[in-house]
Amino acid sequence: MQPRPPETLNQRNAAFDNRLRPSRFAEFVGQQKVRDRLLLAVEAARQRKEPLDHVLLSGPPGLGKTTLAYILGEAMGVNVKATSGPVIDKPGDLAGLLTSLEPGDILFVDEIHRIQRTVEEYLYSAMEDFVIDIMIDQGPNARSVRLELPRFTLVGATTRSGLISAPLRSRFGLSNRLDYYDHSDLQTIVTRSAGKLDVAVDPAGSLEIARRSRGTPRIANNLLRRVRDYAQVRANNQITQPVADQALSLLEIDPFGLDEMDKRILDTIVRKFNGGPVGLSNLSVSVGEETDTIEEVYEPYLIQEGYLERTPKGRVATPLAFARLGLAPLASNRPGELPLR
Repeated sequence: MQPRPPETLNQRNAAFDNRLRPSRFAEFVGQQKVRDRLLLAVEAARQRKEPLDHVLLSGPPGLGKTTLAYILGEAMGVNVKATSGPVIDKPGDLAGLLTSLEPGDILFVDEIHRIQRTVEEYLYSAMEDFVIDIMIDQGPNARSVRLELPRFTLVGATTRSGLISAPLRSRFGLSNRLDYYDHSDLQTIVTRSAGKLDVAVDPAGSLEIARRSRGTPRIANNLLRRVRDYAQVRANNQITQPVADQALSLLEIDPFGLDEMDKRILDTIVRKFNGGPVGLSNLSVSVGEETDTIEEVYEPYLIQEGYLERTPKGRVATPLAFARLGLAPLASNRPGELPLR
């Protein structure tokens, strides 16, 4: 008998996420308008005994796009086959996926904006007419073979909806954007996840974790995981507000949800660049992080919370950013004038 290979970190994280992931609409917290629209579409499709229309889910990472795709599969009583845009490298890969579906099944494509343009064009006929034409051979022997596809539902997820081409976007019958969660919804998610992890958490403890989760359920569950470790070792497996505060402070996540890189970005703009404006490239070099990571991971939260502004000249720190750093906003832009409060 062969020994079982050790699990990788990604496999363990995926198993953890699946354990906490809701499987039905009744368990899904937040995004009320999106839930209502999807529930209506599911009920109408079930009454007509038709596959669900194609669905596009957009929004920042960690808000539940993948979860909703699997919930749609459960609600429709069909299988969900998952892949991602970069994996579908050539038309043959797409044809293999589509022909393996059963009638009514859902094909979930994460990061759909990263599909190759040559592959994307094959999706048009597949989504509209449920056929796909594949070229066989090359040169004089080239010929087109038409494959009939079962009626399926394509669920696409993207963190950058602006990169989806207009022809592809127009073929989605349902387009929904997920927004960041408020503290009360995140508190409910933390309490529910703590129950599944068999760790006791009081309302104040769950709220403390929710407040520092940047409006994102994935981050809330990841922080709960770390707080659970702290509570297990130092607090008799009980998560209270002081325990959560101590655990998150150990992770350098402040009461406003700002982590070490958030504070480094704000501190760099305020102290090195006099509050801005500063270009993204200069900021990237100063904090030692890639421009794409700053723009896609850190800036959305900082802008939404009012710490940062994007202007034609560059990034500018707001008065709130100065306040979080314990500084008074400058009346002038001369260097060296950062009076302490």
